[in-house]
Amino acid sequence: MILLRNILFYVIFYGGTVLLLLLLIPVVLVAPSAAPSICDAWSRHHRWCVRNLLGITIREEGVKPEGPCFFAFKHESFFEAIEFPTLFVRPVIFAKQELFNIPIWGRAAVVYGLIPVARLDGAKALRSMIKQAKTHAHDGRPLCIFPEGTRVPHGQRPALRSGFAGIYKMIGLPVVPVAVDSGPLYQHRLKRPGTITYRYGEIIPAGLPRAEVEEKVHAAINALN
Repeated sequence: MILLRNILFYVIFYGGTVLLLLLLIPVVLVAPSAAPSICDAWSRHHRWCVRNLLGITIREEGVKPEGPCFFAFKHESFFEAIEFPTLFVRPVIFAKQELFNIPIWGRAAVVYGLIPVARLDGAKALRSMIKQAKTHAHDGRPLCIFPEGTRVPHGQRPALRSGFAGIYKMIGLPVVPVAVDSGPLYQHRLKRPGTITYRYGEIIPAGLPRAEVEEKVHAAINALN
């Protein structure tokens, strides 16, 4: 039964992804302002496939604030990366620079409002990131980041990347840490039914010292490990 669920998931989710990508090509070229709606539809398509084909229940615990906040997520699988447009209204996501080099997708990411993280470009890249983040926050959009930097297996707790504290300090927004336990069910090729939980931690105010905010965020995003 699990194998059949996975076959259906891969066929329907990735088949739908191809169709939406084909639709995205002329939209990006002719009417780029419509591209975010297609990106949102892709996220909702994924959620439907996860729930109805894989048999995974998605549960949210805690309080998810509305408006501009800095959401710091645990990152265990591709699952939560696709989920952002379903969890939030037009979220702004800090994403790897390499993703913006993908044809069509990269252009759609720029239109959507994703912020490229160019780790090797130093202070100039950081200033650009902060400028974009402040602009989007002023428009009322939530900001989302994976402060550990990349996907990690469930149970591991790597240190936060150094850039997280710098962004936190310069954008001046409260942080909402979010624990996610998607790894055991979703990370492997053979995905399993069960429950994936998002746990929104207590709001961490802006302006805390670096060591303090890093300690609080690190503990909260790993609360489900």
